[in-house]
Amino acid sequence: MAVNVLIVEDNPVARSFLCRVVRESFSDAIAIKEVADLESARRQVREPTGNAGATNGAFRLILVDLELPDGSGLELLSELTQYPATKVVTTLYSDDDHLFPALQRGADGYLLKEDRFEVLVEELQKIVRGQPPLSPAIARRLLAHFRNGAGGTVADSGLRPALAAATSRAVSLQAAATHPEADRLTPRESEVLTYLSKGFTIKEIANLMGIKWFTVNDHIKSIYKKLNVSSRAEAAVLASKQGLV
Repeated sequence: MAVNVLIVEDNPVARSFLCRVVRESFSDAIAIKEVADLESARRQVREPTGNAGATNGAFRLILVDLELPDGSGLELLSELTQYPATKVVTTLYSDDDHLFPALQRGADGYLLKEDRFEVLVEELQKIVRGQPPLSPAIARRLLAHFRNGAGGTVADSGLRPALAAATSRAVSLQAAATHPEADRLTPRESEVLTYLSKGFTIKEIANLMGIKWFTVNDHIKSIYKKLNVSSRAEAAVLASKQGLV
């Protein structure tokens, strides 16, 4: 069965370009839906083929532009926080005023449409390796902000909440290690976590388990949520302490 992808982009040239990027990025069979505005995107995710309850038909990857004729892509991100898809912003804006609100509203990645075709393909492919797809310029911007924060000055552009969340996760990780009553993983999640702790990529885990890499990605998100962690290293350490794997 083909993996469903939704591209939300009002510019037809950019939309065609992103379709090519998606098809080049993944080895799985891909079925792409293209929409040009916010309301059409909402209709797509409400339809049976895009309904979160219909796991076989739900969109597994959503690319969303920030500026749409009838609203902002940020609105869609906020509405899809519980939707089981990898959500990636594709935009021309690399400034903090667009970047941090998108990440805070649930974007799993942030790509610049002005990047070369090969760069965008490489960044999207990071999804199957369990890495967030970030354009090089965006990665450098995030790194610069964290460096500034380490020096004692945190920019007011949205990094402060991100650092606070990271601190909270660290505290929660330490607390969870002493509380065995934390949410237990399902057998399937435990199997995925075992492979993750051994260093396998998402694509390798999918091949070993005979499932799609998007399904593996869903298991990982559930693992991170249950263990209240944000990386495979944290998950592996906590799972080992709690005897989950």
